[in-house]
Amino acid sequence: MSEPVDKVELKAPDISAYRAGNTGVEYVTTFDSGQAGTHTLVTAVVHGNELCGALAVDFLFREKIRPQRGKLTLAFCNVAAFLRFDPHNPGASRFVDEDFNRVWSPERLDGAKHSVELERARQLRPIVDQADFLLDIHSMQNVTAPLMMCGPLEKGRRFAKEIGVPPTIVSDEGHAAGRRMRDYGGFGDAASPKNALLVECGQHWEKASETVAKEALLRFLVAVGTLDAAVLAKYRMPAQLPRQQTIEVTDAVTITADRFTFAQDYRGLEVISKKGTILGHDGAKPVPTPYDDCVLIMPSRRLTRGQTAVRLGRYVR
Repeated sequence: MSEPVDKVELKAPDISAYRAGNTGVEYVTTFDSGQAGTHTLVTAVVHGNELCGALAVDFLFREKIRPQRGKLTLAFCNVAAFLRFDPHNPGASRFVDEDFNRVWSPERLDGAKHSVELERARQLRPIVDQADFLLDIHSMQNVTAPLMMCGPLEKGRRFAKEIGVPPTIVSDEGHAAGRRMRDYGGFGDAASPKNALLVECGQHWEKASETVAKEALLRFLVAVGTLDAAVLAKYRMPAQLPRQQTIEVTDAVTITADRFTFAQDYRGLEVISKKGTILGHDGAKPVPTPYDDCVLIMPSRRLTRGQTAVRLGRYVR
């Protein structure tokens, strides 16, 4: 099953003006308010085919939105992949050598292996180490409702609720294939005051994903104290937000065979009512739902050995 290519409604922004930055790391810029506050990091294009984060960060630059307290760092991450983006083959630029968002463990970062993504992660590691708060902006393969991925810890769930958008929060451990940036270091330590969120803004190339990315970004910056709440009214963000719901992921289906097939064309957030319903097959092995009212999270179209086929969860209070 290949990655779906829907209409490409977004245009990748020209980020060449941000190459030099001011941090000694290309495409990374820090603004210092001169006032006491947190050091907040916003990351875009962790995957080179995901445009909404680049558009949201470009929006901050163009609108000259600067921190009112503390420091704000804006980072375009996997630039090598992003610069290969082709609207006629939009799925091809996810990464160059490997998934940038699976290398964020000390073992990988300090190891002897080399790839385009690992080298870039090593460049960015000191930047990430400095951050108190992180918002990592992503998008998804399928047209489905946006998700706030808050990690497995209670501090992440609380943080997602402070932001208020999107309405659906997903609490999960990540992927067997490797650690995400949002789980790196203190972000994944319950005892650390650091905190991180990963927002999935919608389908990769739909216009709505840009809108979600901008709103999530501004509300994040208000929640951490970088900006005053007046910025929300300036950009016509709604004062009343829908009630959020949280899905707790209990299982991640990691592909072990050379072939994985889904039983249906799942797109995400389907609720499978009966325990034991066969979702698909990992080779010849059936994959059943482990309980009633099982929610499917981000079923993948990149079905290769070692990768996550789908995450399974349930709604919690």
